[in-house]
Amino acid sequence: MAYPVLTLWRDIADRIGEATGRGFAAQPPHVVGGGCINSAFRLTDGDRSWFVKTNSSELIDMFEAEAEGLNALLRGNAIRAPRALLTGVSNGTAFIVMEHLELGHGNSMSWRRAGRELAELHRNSADAFGWHRANTIGATPQHNGWQQDWTTFWREKRLGFQLDLAARNGHRGRLQSMGAQLLARFPVLIDHDPTPSLLHGDLWGGNIGFTRAGDPVLYDPATYYGDREAELAMTELFGGFSADFYSSYREAWPIDPGYRVRKTLYNLYHVLNHLNLFGGGYGTQAERMLGRLLAEC
Repeated sequence: MAYPVLTLWRDIADRIGEATGRGFAAQPPHVVGGGCINSAFRLTDGDRSWFVKTNSSELIDMFEAEAEGLNALLRGNAIRAPRALLTGVSNGTAFIVMEHLELGHGNSMSWRRAGRELAELHRNSADAFGWHRANTIGATPQHNGWQQDWTTFWREKRLGFQLDLAARNGHRGRLQSMGAQLLARFPVLIDHDPTPSLLHGDLWGGNIGFTRAGDPVLYDPATYYGDREAELAMTELFGGFSADFYSSYREAWPIDPGYRVRKTLYNLYHVLNHLNLFGGGYGTQAERMLGRLLAEC
């Protein structure tokens, strides 16, 4: 088995050399921990380093979408993200190569920068909601496409999709009956007129970091254009973001009235996704959220 693995890393090193126009004689890769979907490595020649993720070859679309998402965030010219260099398949293995960033820890000033820079990212807009291609939210397909109406987009591409997937995964009964009621009634809950904002799309505490110089960094995106409140809502779902982050964001771009209710509507998508990925108590949590939302309709 050693030969195919060696061939894989030689091939990736050669492609890095071709992409950069400078030869790259890679040392053996260093395993990087922390990922739950992909295998991750640091690849270096002693001078330059790259971050490489690998998975089975049929998941190359996931890496291609990630590369496009990372580079879209960079083009937003607001907050840092690792630059995606290339994607490819070799020896039955899909891979993505991106800039390797040495991460440290954020302080109060770093978190304030993160809030301000995220607001600046969200000011990047489009003519419609969605994205030009599908991507993934965790390991789940995330269907996009362009839609002029945000309420329709969220009903069909987000909540409707996750509820259908939950039914296929055996989560029926009360969850589905409450979900159907919400899909019929929830447009009254989106009681503002959001601008299509460039979103990271999967912004929980594990997908933000800070360089050793304190620069905020976003990674592992599920990029699309949507209501910026959907992004802020997810930052609150699992915690990990400081009060400095939120105060700085709101100073840069205040939140519209009614966010408290919309936050639950937006986070229901992620809780349903966790139900579809992991099962367990997420079904009960989703039903509680549905109950709160139906009470507001």
